[in-house]
Amino acid sequence: MQFLRGVMETVSAVSNLFSNPYRVREVPLSEYSGGGKVKLKEEGRMVLYKNTPCQSWDCLLTCPDTPTVALRLFQVNSEEDAMNWFPQYALKLRPFYETLPLPKPEAVQPIVDCLRSHADWSSAHIAVDTGLRECLKHNHVQSQINARDGAGQTPLHLACERGEVACVRELLEECQARTDIKDKNGETPMHCAAKQDSATIIQALCSRMCAGVNELNGAGETPLHVSCRLGRVEAVNALLGGGARCDIIGSSGYPIHAAMKYSEKSCAEAVLDADPGQLQVEDAIYGGTPLHWCKTAEMCRTLLERGCLVNYLSKTGESALHVLTKRGRFDASMVLLTHGGEPNLKGQDGNTALHLAMKMDHMELIKALIVFGADVEIHNDLGETPGLIAARTSKGSNRKVLLDMLCSVGVQRCAPPTSPLNSHPPPKKAASSPGIGFEDIMHVAAAVGAMSRGREEVDGFKQEAGSTIDRLLCLDGGGIKGLVLIQLLISLEKEAGRPIKELFDWVSGTSTGGILALAIVHGKDMEYLRCLYFRMKEQVFKGSRPYESAPLEDFLKKEFGENTMMTDVRHPRVMVTSVLADRHPGELHLFRNYDPPSLPRERPYAGTATFLPLTIPQGWEDEDVLIVGYTQEPAKKHRKVTDQEQVVWRAARSSGAAPTYFRPMGRFLDGGLLANNPTLDAMTEIHQYNKSLKAEGRGLEVQRLGVVVSLGTGKPPQVVVNSVDVFRPSNPLELAKSFVGAKELGKMLVDCCTDSDGCAVDRARSWCEMTDTVYHRLSPQLSQEVMLDEVSDAVLVDMLWETQMYLYEQRENVQLLAQQLLNGY
Repeated sequence: MQFLRGVMETVSAVSNLFSNPYRVREVPLSEYSGGGKVKLKEEGRMVLYKNTPCQSWDCLLTCPDTPTVALRLFQVNSEEDAMNWFPQYALKLRPFYETLPLPKPEAVQPIVDCLRSHADWSSAHIAVDTGLRECLKHNHVQSQINARDGAGQTPLHLACERGEVACVRELLEECQARTDIKDKNGETPMHCAAKQDSATIIQALCSRMCAGVNELNGAGETPLHVSCRLGRVEAVNALLGGGARCDIIGSSGYPIHAAMKYSEKSCAEAVLDADPGQLQVEDAIYGGTPLHWCKTAEMCRTLLERGCLVNYLSKTGESALHVLTKRGRFDASMVLLTHGGEPNLKGQDGNTALHLAMKMDHMELIKALIVFGADVEIHNDLGETPGLIAARTSKGSNRKVLLDMLCSVGVQRCAPPTSPLNSHPPPKKAASSPGIGFEDIMHVAAAVGAMSRGREEVDGFKQEAGSTIDRLLCLDGGGIKGLVLIQLLISLEKEAGRPIKELFDWVSGTSTGGILALAIVHGKDMEYLRCLYFRMKEQVFKGSRPYESAPLEDFLKKEFGENTMMTDVRHPRVMVTSVLADRHPGELHLFRNYDPPSLPRERPYAGTATFLPLTIPQGWEDEDVLIVGYTQEPAKKHRKVTDQEQVVWRAARSSGAAPTYFRPMGRFLDGGLLANNPTLDAMTEIHQYNKSLKAEGRGLEVQRLGVVVSLGTGKPPQVVVNSVDVFRPSNPLELAKSFVGAKELGKMLVDCCTDSDGCAVDRARSWCEMTDTVYHRLSPQLSQEVMLDEVSDAVLVDMLWETQMYLYEQRENVQLLAQQLLNGY
């Protein structure tokens, strides 16, 4: 049936083609010499006949070179149609049959079709549309070169719109066509050219000093606005090269605003390259910068990387974050937050972005804003808190989920303000006389105990009265889950009211924890690091594993400096773990910013192999034996230390060289292979360091280790494993089972080797209890396993949200820890 239907459709199409009254055909003139054929009109070589036998009106085009044959241009059954079309054919076709040699039906058909389709066009328009440039030189066409059609367009408009470069040049150079004529939409030929993704037409127009390059059309757009809106980057570059200005404001804004509104990145970059000042221009209506007009994460990133102000307020009192929150654009909002967007900035009616997210009932944005520090108790001009708005506006199935979610991080369901005119938060109650609580008793007892002890026995030596204890911070490995560490550190920093660097005397870290440890020692701001990690993942985790090392190394060089040495910052002392992979079994190595313990120790493994010496901090050059980590290797006396492995960025890169994720850093692999939780290794190092001081007669410099803080990157949920049995299969079914078992066993072995919770925590806690050392372990339970190279903002925000929930549950422990760190225990 389909075949027959296709045949019928083909036959019908052919029938229509041959029965088309306007189809151009060759006919013998002898048919019109008599037999009821009456000549009605004749103009030039056009003749109109009435065909009485067929009751039709025929229009013929005669040719002197073929006196026996003519072209029948139409054969219609209506006298009215004949009388209407014949004058137009006679007038508009004359330049063509007088210019074209020996016109053929196939050459004339497009011309007459164009004439009938566009009755308001002149011969010049038809010549442009059909590409018959030679006809433009005809005197009749020359007289119509600036004629307008029904839409007000000239042939030059049409040539620019069609992208006919040759016609444009012919019109400009030979016909002197005007470039300043506007159509009914107020558009010049340059506006039409701006719609094409071609530079040649614009260049041709600009070479004639085109007046329309900066003209506004009826919609308030210059050609540059039009090109930016349509994403015609070649046209944008040609316009800018031809004198187009970026600072002409249109009906809604500047050309850069049009590029941002329609997410045309290449056009925006071209404008900014030509005029960097456009980065902060305000639109005419709202006073918004290009960042306010962004819709996508990519466009936001383009502007922010060029240095635009992320917290700029428009005339309506809104930042870009306010606008994106109202639009519910999570990905773009995340870019702003990770580039310093202030979540507590008040905008219109005193609303923060969190107030707006609550009104939108947008769960992902609410989580992201709170994770990035949005104040859940801040009041708008009506005295409303985000919690109150959530309780009022949230509806449906989301309501209970949202309110329970907010309560899990400590948001109070606030009562409405006492008066709608009250534009300030309710006044705080006068503080009552504080009573003596448990914490006060503990503080007093600690102070009295410190004064009464005088001198205290610590590790076999006497410590002077009033001396402090050492505080150790240990940071686990975990790739991008280092964001959990940062969130925990931000909470501790806020509770203590002092930078993390000032709260600890020793900092140790593995992999991502090692990078953070070095960042802490070098005074990096925690909130800056949180933003940095979100931005870093886009640069580093590109493509498939193993990832290219260059982006990670460039990132580390930029943050730490290419030539910054480990010993450039001496306090707090830092130790970063790595694994020496040029030997088997591998050995733990510590990168330090201090002199390592000088006590000789027995090598853990015997062997005949000779290894290259490792590096040591500058200034420690007079030892016969080099002790690094748990290795002992020969070294020259008074050796000048210039080894590049002690550069900070190399230490960070060595600690984070996770197998299958990144290539080794020389002979170093990720420290997580042996010490993903570096707590015990750090405490061992401190113990050896103190013993070394005492052996050198420097016992008064020894500080007792009093507080150990161990931070994890989150515990994955424990799941059921079907089988870890690996055996030789005897049939295809057993082959599948053996394969699954091998896969699960391999994953279990990797997880057990790199486990930072469980037994590792139990051992560290027991070690601390035996030495009367305060031990704190913070590591949130996660609801899903987060990969080390996770790049989804939504997944990472959920991870940090669960960290916030955990911190709220542990708020009393965090408060106690902060006091212990501040008061020296």
